Amino acid sequence: MTGWIANTVSMVIAAAMVAAGVVTLIVPKLQDRQAPPEIPIVASAVHATPKAGFANAAIIDREPDGHYWTHADVDGTAVKFMVDTGASTVAITFRDAQRIGLKPEDLEFKWEIRTAGGVVHGAAVTLEKISVGQVEIDNVEAMVLREGLEQSLLGMTFLGELYSYEFRKSQLVIRQ
Repeated sequence: MTGWIANTVSMVIAAAMVAAGVVTLIVPKLQDRQAPPEIPIVASAVHATPKAGFANAAIIDREPDGHYWTHADVDGTAVKFMVDTGASTVAITFRDAQRIGLKPEDLEFKWEIRTAGGVVHGAAVTLEKISVGQVEIDNVEAMVLREGLEQSLLGMTFLGELYSYEFRKSQLVIRQ
């Protein structure tokens, strides 16, 4: 039994050494890779506008409350959104839906939406276009919530269509 344990320990140590060798072979290659160039973008707290030459990218600053807020153009109307990677869909307040021209009073609020505040009812809509700076996503699925939402949320039906989004210190970089 003692020989079996010694052999097993030896095999584990050998496997660890092989893994360490593989890591040392890969690490220099990763270190040789260059970081993507910094994107010179002028950004305000609620609206991101890229400088010329850097189309389809925007930076959104983190606000003192810890959230990322932006103004987006939704079908020709400016709407203030809180970016929410935890929201599976873009969620629009009843008031913002009115401003966009969706006529929420005529929508069918048949979907149960589970939020941190409880269950609310939503109506499914498709927004023709949402733009943040130069980033434009067409035909975005969204939910209009009848109540229970104080602020529209820029969720994953928008973010999931991006080429990438990343958090860098106190900024959110989105790319199309």
